[in-house]
Amino acid sequence: MPKDETFKEKIYQANVFVHRQEAQYYELLHPEVYSKQEQRRITAKLEMMNKLVTDNQKNALDVGAGTGNLTGKLLQIGYKVTAVDISAEMCAILQTKYNAYLKNSKLTIINSPIENLTFNVGKFDLITCYSVLHHLPDYITALRSLSVFLKKGGVIYIDHEASPFYWKSEPSSIATLIKGIYFHSNPIFNILYFQIIGLKVPSIDYSLSDYWHKKEHALNHKSIEQVFKKENYRFSRRTDYYQNSTWIANPLSIIYRLLCSPEMSFWIAKK
Repeated sequence: MPKDETFKEKIYQANVFVHRQEAQYYELLHPEVYSKQEQRRITAKLEMMNKLVTDNQKNALDVGAGTGNLTGKLLQIGYKVTAVDISAEMCAILQTKYNAYLKNSKLTIINSPIENLTFNVGKFDLITCYSVLHHLPDYITALRSLSVFLKKGGVIYIDHEASPFYWKSEPSSIATLIKGIYFHSNPIFNILYFQIIGLKVPSIDYSLSDYWHKKEHALNHKSIEQVFKKENYRFSRRTDYYQNSTWIANPLSIIYRLLCSPEMSFWIAKK
């Protein structure tokens, strides 16, 4: 983990800048998040988390809430939600989209880095982190902090992080070739879609904002598992899955899924 405070601040600022650039059309830019297939998958996972919580008082913390991908779903199934995001622009969109829930005190929005949060011990039944950890300067320390806020019998749900297989070569040369072509062709299909709908996408530099989504310093799932063990969680489980990364179907998708390992992961852990 980066230990230099100046470097950590650079990662924070890179995330603020990137999400300021893409906030107004974030949902159009990310089919890997907002495709119908992915939205159905997330809804099913949240419903499963809801049933896993012991003595559920329906109090949830959605960290890195963005424009409300999970926040909205949690509100719909009856949770009182505290939504946190480092981006003021994302928080403003949340306020507009879910104003009715703000008015009836079902939603609280906090514009803050995750590491600066202070809540009572065991305040939340459910904590969700979708597409968050790879943005954080020190995701292990952040996870430990979040664990303090989770009650005994509560569940933490971490999703949309690169699996351990993401950067690895496949067992066969054919599968490795297919994987490389598939990964490189997905952005082309999305650019084609953006041209069709007339969306001018700005050039966005994700190199620092997505710090742990790199081959040279990939997210360490063993370290994540160790956090759950040290914090005495009842159980933790990582599941790997394939994601849909394009608005226009990539014809290589079926072959890729037949020959290659899944590229994404989610964690479920119960305290």
